[in-house]
Amino acid sequence: MASFGDSVKNFFSGSDNVESLRELFLEELRDIYYAENKLVNTLPAMAEAATTNDLKTAITRHLEETRGHVRRLEQVFSSINETPSEVTCEAMKGLLEEGNELIDETIEGTLTRDAGIIIASQKVEHYEIAAYGSLRTLARLLGYETAASLLAQTLQEEKNADTLLTDIAESFVNQRALAE
Repeated sequence: MASFGDSVKNFFSGSDNVESLRELFLEELRDIYYAENKLVNTLPAMAEAATTNDLKTAITRHLEETRGHVRRLEQVFSSINETPSEVTCEAMKGLLEEGNELIDETIEGTLTRDAGIIIASQKVEHYEIAAYGSLRTLARLLGYETAASLLAQTLQEEKNADTLLTDIAESFVNQRALAE
């Protein structure tokens, strides 16, 4: 019995469909490349806006990871003989605009602001988790094993970042924000 992956690959076995799937993969890869580059420029302001050292540290560490994600995406492009390029990711633009509005609308130095930054950050993480999970799956279907492995590594890092944000929120930020 064929595996699910083999069944899906067989379904897309026509050359026109594989090319369409490849184009979809490239479009989504360019989209997340834009998103990660945008995050590199946005995360420092988020860290500065955060109140607690735990959240500042988590965002700063994730900034370093995000720089690594950009480099890893460049490796993905290289592994499939493509030049790294971006397409505007409207979803990420919207999520980041929403995060900036939230910072502007909350009082500096409050845990309510930190709770909002965590919410905004987790929205970004969930978008990235969906993007990297889908890209990893498409890479496997297209036979891009190196790309799939690189994407899986970033996917795990995004999941870890989301878990850390949840831990910070649940350990003290949300409860203390309630008392403000």
